[in-house]
Amino acid sequence: MRLKQSSRPAHALAAFLMVASVCASAADLSPEQQLLSAVAKMKSGDSEGARSSLQDLTQRLPNFRLAKQIYGELLAGLPGGTLIDTQGDPRLSDLTEEARLRALGDKAVPPTGYVPNSVLQLDSEHPFFILVDLPKARLYLMQNSKDREMTLVRNHYASIGRNGYGKQSAGDLRTPIGIYHITGWLPKVNLPDLYGEGAFPLNYPNLWDQFNSRSGYGIWLHGVPKDTYVRAPRSSEGCVTMSNEDLVALKPYIVTGETPVILSDSLEWVPPDQVKGEREKFLARLEDWRSKWAERDTEAYLAYYGQGFTTDGMNFAQFAAHKVRVNSSKKFIDVKLRHINLFRYPGAGEPMMLAEFTLDYRSDNFSSTSVKQQYWRQDKDGEWKIFREENR
Repeated sequence: MRLKQSSRPAHALAAFLMVASVCASAADLSPEQQLLSAVAKMKSGDSEGARSSLQDLTQRLPNFRLAKQIYGELLAGLPGGTLIDTQGDPRLSDLTEEARLRALGDKAVPPTGYVPNSVLQLDSEHPFFILVDLPKARLYLMQNSKDREMTLVRNHYASIGRNGYGKQSAGDLRTPIGIYHITGWLPKVNLPDLYGEGAFPLNYPNLWDQFNSRSGYGIWLHGVPKDTYVRAPRSSEGCVTMSNEDLVALKPYIVTGETPVILSDSLEWVPPDQVKGEREKFLARLEDWRSKWAERDTEAYLAYYGQGFTTDGMNFAQFAAHKVRVNSSKKFIDVKLRHINLFRYPGAGEPMMLAEFTLDYRSDNFSSTSVKQQYWRQDKDGEWKIFREENR
């Protein structure tokens, strides 16, 4: 490779300088914050401060390739500096894209108090949940308090599938879009070095994926090999990957089988009052559905189901006939809902809500408890109707 004189930033550093905002300095910055802070110093003309910060960062994390690349480009831009000509290096485009996404990371932090529009309600049995903004390569750990206040705990860069997102089939190298649960923890002693400190498997394909005939398996949140700090933005076979440090930091917040993970293609942050209004309207509709069932008002109950509804091998007509027959034979029906979660389902192509809850059913001759998932869509008149119902 040849050396050339340079008096201006190039490649990855240029990508950072175009969008990075000034980041407040602190003694205990994360590696990404330190990188952002160093570039902000460069933008403000403090080349020596940027150089010192990047030197410290690359010494602490010699596998942080982006930091080393930007440090090298910064040094090349100083008087008398030289730049290694990396044109043609296939890794450069990955680093430039990583730089662009990380520079957006500071802007990706939502305003104080804002909440994700994809979560209308999460029961207190889920004290934490994870959001991944797939287009922005950003993972958010959120806390869910008992009074339904959602607050951001931490956020960081995370890479996705080689061919992006929207998984449909095995081997398509895409990350799924949807709502999942973490099913366990696989420690590094049981895994190849590729997965770093370990992995959190997800329940892909979930019921919605199966309904849409999506195939594949082994979608995990996992770390990176020991000689790597992070992977390129699009580099996995469909998993969400992150630095080992960030992966391990998630462990105290995750409950196996319970912690929701939302992989979103269109994450939006909105004022909490906006979510509150939508939540109250939808809860009222869900409650009316429940009460009509309990009152054995089968006609009004069935009015909540769309004509395209399916469940357990039955279409709407078959389901309606079944409910008329069963409900008419009961002397009483008692239905209770608890642990209610309400999500705006991502990647559905049209507005879709997922209502997930524990249902306690009791009648004069039968009782049961199940975890139910209802998928709701708006009909041509704008009314929310159930078009799919399953037990998880």
